[in-house]
Amino acid sequence: MTSASVREPRQDRSRATRQRLLDASVACMAELGWSGATVALVAERAGVSRGAAQHHFPTREDLVTGLVEHMSEVRQAEIEAASASLAGGERRTEAALTALVGLYNGQIFRAALHLWVAAAADEALHARVAPLEARLGRQAHHMAVELLRVDESVPGARETVQATLDLARGLGLANLLSDDTVRRTRVLRQWARTLDAVLPPTR
Repeated sequence: MTSASVREPRQDRSRATRQRLLDASVACMAELGWSGATVALVAERAGVSRGAAQHHFPTREDLVTGLVEHMSEVRQAEIEAASASLAGGERRTEAALTALVGLYNGQIFRAALHLWVAAAADEALHARVAPLEARLGRQAHHMAVELLRVDESVPGARETVQATLDLARGLGLANLLSDDTVRRTRVLRQWARTLDAVLPPTR
């Protein structure tokens, strides 16, 4: 057996361990918040030793960096799946908005909320999280432009996309404590009509 063939299974195991740790970190952050998402607990949830966890993420701050990057990858995969599933027709804008609101639901969004709150009160954590969060914001904006097929050369288009993302985030927050499906559907339907009226799409 060559050294290369030995390294490959080890690299595969290492990638699998890292992925389990990232998945576990999302679950811990979403359920327990910043104070509960320790490297030790994440390792336990992932089913790996603490030493193995610290090999990938020596500190909790390193784990946070990996967590935000993981969130970005998950978000990209979600939006690509949503984009591929969108059909044409007069209800396309509403379907696109529903997909965007979906970014602000579930474990990833809950984990991000806990992280934002913690970063607001911790300067060192804020310094690490803020640039990564800015990147996520740019990614979300690009996704919205792609899904809604917006021509950003139109005056006011960029601001309208940003307002749409703010609306999506707000609806996601409203849904955290109670099922907001009925009201959210009405709001999105009306906002879709507004977007169709004010934003000429690219084709």
